[in-house]
Formats: sequence, C-alpha cells, structure tokens
Amino acid sequence: MPYPSPPRSPSGPRRRTLLASAAGAALLVGCSAGSEDSDGGTSGSPSLAERARARAARESEGLVERYDAVLAVHPALAVLVGPLRAEAVRHVEAFGGGPSGGPSTTSGAPKAQQGKASPSASPSPSAAVPVDEREALAELAAAERALADRRAKALLELPGELARLLASVAAAGAVHAYLLTEGAK
Repeated sequence: MPYPSPPRSPSGPRRRTLLASAAGAALLVGCSAGSEDSDGGTSGSPSLAERARARAARESEGLVERYDAVLAVHPALAVLVGPLRAEAVRHVEAFGGGPSGGPSTTSGAPKAQQGKASPSASPSPSAAVPVDEREALAELAAAERALADRRAKALLELPGELARLLASVAAAGAVHAYLLTEGAK
C-alpha cells in the first residue's frame, strides 16, 4: 500500500523564508547606516568608530604580544603559531595600528626574539606562559576565542565598513582558536 501524500503546505511564508528575509533586512540596515555614519554624519559615530578601531588595534597588539611570549618560551611551536601571529599583525595594521611585527612576520619568528634580550614588550605575558606546550596553545586558543566573541558582540554598535572588518577579523580569530585547539591535541 503506498504512503499517502503529505498534506499540502500551509499557506503563507515558510519559516526559512522569514529568517532569510530578516537576515537580509538586518544586513541592508547595517549597510545603509554605515554609509551615512562613515561620511561624517552628525550622530557622533565617527568618534565611536575611531574608538572601536583603536581598541581593536590595541587588542590585536596584545594578542601579538601573547604569541611572542609563547614563541619565546616554546620556539618549537613556530610552525603552528608563526602564521597565526603574522595574521594577528595584519589585523593590527588593518585597524590602523603600528606595524608591530615588521619583516619578521613572514618567517613566523617574532621580532622580539630576534633583536631584544627580553622575549616580549611586557614581562607579564611571558611570565604567564605555561611550561607545557599544550597548555600554552590552549591559553592562546582561549585568548583568541574570547577576543573573537567580544568582537562579534561589538558588531551591532558599529557602522558598516568597520563592522564588516571586525566581523572578518572575529571570524579569523575563531579559526585561529580552532587551529590552536587542534594543535594542542
């Protein structure tokens, strides 16, 4: 006996259609709000955007310092951690921060290891690096994940282009956290 045909779908839009429409509307609102604010509107958001950009650059610089500290204590991790550090340096530059990595970012070895006696710009991150490589990678992954989460939450308050940049960097941070977690296994 053949199965009866399913009942006809209810009239009206499907849930998937409604969700897609809501997501599209949110993107359009974000894009249009960003274009008005980035032109120097009177709403005061250029100063908000500049503060957010500077904060993101500082946070990325702090992440680069963590990478430097881990590499100073565990130079064997340069193959895994070096490219991720180089990306963090690019994030600093994308947000308008100074080039903290210089030419050494492509080799994966931090500049702090090459030219300075101290492994890091600030002594506290290197003192906090675990002796165990897996624990060091796990802490880097946790730092990347926490920063990516904070950046994802900050997206709603920012104008279009900066929000897109922050979203991209947050996504990259989430991938870094995943790669570091897998490297710690």
